[in-house]
Amino acid sequence: MDTSTVIESRQAELTARLAALADPVRLRIVGVLADGTRCVCDLQAAVPVAANLLSYHLRVLRDVGLVAASRRGRWIDYRLDPDGFAVLWAQVSAAGVPLPGEHVTAVRRGPACDEAEAGR
Repeated sequence: MDTSTVIESRQAELTARLAALADPVRLRIVGVLADGTRCVCDLQAAVPVAANLLSYHLRVLRDVGLVAASRRGRWIDYRLDPDGFAVLWAQVSAAGVPLPGEHVTAVRRGPACDEAEAGR
């Protein structure tokens, strides 16, 4: 397998996960589920969108592996998937994005900038 294909695939997965979290409704769902497992009726009360839209947003979060679901009789319970979030943070870190608590360099110039400045 071509390594560029693997890199592109990982970047596509990371992009899909980040895009899923970039939507305000889905971000709200994740915030509600951060407090623990919720049945869909509880989610409907906490996330003010139509039932069909809530279902759609939950499916997007499930498809990227950030939310898991389990059936309880006629109800479906939703929870954050810790493994999905572990993969997300690993992908973010592998992409070079600093995680909370990591040192961030505020000012750094590369050699191209130094050369351009010297040529002035």
